[in-house]
Formats: sequence, structure tokens, C-alpha cells
Amino acid sequence: MSASPDRASHESIVEIRTEAGPAMIPTIRAVAADLAGRADFDLDAISDLRMAVDETCATLVSIAAPGSTLTCRFTVVPDMIEVEAAVTMASGQGTDAVATDTFGWRVLQTLADNVGVLELPGTDSAATQVGIRLVKRAVTDQR
Repeated sequence: MSASPDRASHESIVEIRTEAGPAMIPTIRAVAADLAGRADFDLDAISDLRMAVDETCATLVSIAAPGSTLTCRFTVVPDMIEVEAAVTMASGQGTDAVATDTFGWRVLQTLADNVGVLELPGTDSAATQVGIRLVKRAVTDQR
């Protein structure tokens, strides 16, 4: 599905690259909340996005190779933010390193409107990157 010209012209992208460690997760979470606030998300949607980004980053940091980079890319369009976060996996981990049968994954599914695992080509032939993509809409559905 391609974006309409109107939608594409209103797209903003913010990308953060940092050491894949827990110390920077609060900063990434704050960026997500700030972007959502500037995009006129309601308070519930801002809170949901902040928690979803926190869970996403924590999940990825736990499987990251030592010394790898955590990359978070926020694509902001009217009424929606897409987040793609990725790390290089620690050696010996299979392609199913992001477990989708855990409580944390269920939390992500509840907080985001859409969530999925990304397998990305690594920076060299021996490395594999894995990521999580989530989408959050500006208005929280009445649950």
C-alpha cells in the first residue's frame, strides 16, 4: 500500500542511534512521547506509545550483541506514528530471538495498533539484525 501524496508530504522521520543498553531507553521513550504530543495524540495514546517503545527497546536490548547499536526510527504522519527499532543479535541466537509468546509481547499487542518482528540484513555477512515494528494511531480505541 503506498502513501497518498498528501500523507507523504506531511511525513517526518526521526532516527536515534545509541548503544544497545538499558541506560538510553528512558531517553528514547521520552522522544516517543514528545513526538506523539506534538502530533496531537490524546493522553492515552501518548502513554500507550511511551510504554510500547519502552517494552520494544527492553526486548531488543536483552538480545543485542555486546557493543551493538540500538536504532529507533520514528515515522510521524498525520494521526499515526510508526516505530522501527533494531539491534544486531548476539551470536548463537536464531531468527526467532524475539519471542512472540511472552507476556511482554502481549503487552506490545495491547499497547500498539499493529506490531511485528523484523529480520533485517546485518552490517556484515556474519551478523543478523532483528527488529520490532509497531504502529500507534493518535486516538486510542475505546476498549
